[in-house]
Amino acid sequence: MILPYIILSILWFSLIAYATFGGADFGAGVWELFATGITAKRQRALIDRAIGPVWETNHVWLVFLVVGLFSAFPSAFSILVIVLFYPLTLALIGSVLRGSSFIFRTHGLRTQSPASLVWNRVFSVSSLITPLVLGMGAATVASGRIPTTGNLQADFGALWITPFTLTIGCMAVALCATLAAIFLTVEATNSKEDDLVVMFRLRALIAGAITAVLGALGLALAPTEAPILWGGMLNHALVLVIVTMVIGLATATTVFFGYYRIARALIVTETAFLLGSWGVSQIPYIIPPHVTVESAAGAPSTMLLLLIGICIGMALTLPSMFFLFYVFKFQGSMGLLQQGDVPRSKQVEGLPSLK
Repeated sequence: MILPYIILSILWFSLIAYATFGGADFGAGVWELFATGITAKRQRALIDRAIGPVWETNHVWLVFLVVGLFSAFPSAFSILVIVLFYPLTLALIGSVLRGSSFIFRTHGLRTQSPASLVWNRVFSVSSLITPLVLGMGAATVASGRIPTTGNLQADFGALWITPFTLTIGCMAVALCATLAAIFLTVEATNSKEDDLVVMFRLRALIAGAITAVLGALGLALAPTEAPILWGGMLNHALVLVIVTMVIGLATATTVFFGYYRIARALIVTETAFLLGSWGVSQIPYIIPPHVTVESAAGAPSTMLLLLIGICIGMALTLPSMFFLFYVFKFQGSMGLLQQGDVPRSKQVEGLPSLK
């Protein structure tokens, strides 16, 4: 039964990709709430420039994850969508509102009208709610309290609104904010807006510290709130957890000393290790404590055809996505660096050298 684990690993990779790049987009919406003062307009312009035109591409990973889970592990999929109907519905509504509000405010409304201000708030609030409820849903799965037999019904909140799930949900928001702040620091460095560099550098440090505190609180709650996850972490994922912490410290260090591109690579790596630690800790369960990877797997013929389809799809999708990011992000950044007439804001005292 190696095939189910291979497919599950690929699906977990898509989860990591969505959490990283989609999470950075959500985090940018969170920082929209703090876009105030004389630099508010430039902060929004920086956020729009960082997100577009590649932001919608990140939903490819979410669609792939949902379709792949439905195809490869149908019984687990049915349990999750029934029991977690309300948080998943909130996440869906938040994703739709976030995407539509971003388009309306960026391309549909060119002036600062009351309607544009409304869409700004919709963009921010939906960017806050979506990672919150997704994190709470993930924590509910990890807690091992989801019923898997009998007459399954949508839970109104008894399972997915607990101290543990709220902690992990808030941690997901803080992680998204950290990702976005570091990404925006790099964007501001490329456009030589030094005051915004300092602003998002400080925000990255604060959000990273909040993420670490909430992560520690989640670990403290895990022995009683998610005992299976805690036991799995101690048995076969402790090294990954320690490495994740070390990478987190390295990320904070590089942000503090101004190595922002290195920090961007490290925060992506930290997100991957964080979700990887969860996945390894939960093995062999998809939904603890009864639904295992093998018991939830579909027919072998279906799994094999799905794997072939995934290989073909990845061969087409990954190079295309790489080329998209190369054209609109890397080449665009190089163009900004080479322009001689880019407005440069006043140098801020105490700013570390930009690496």
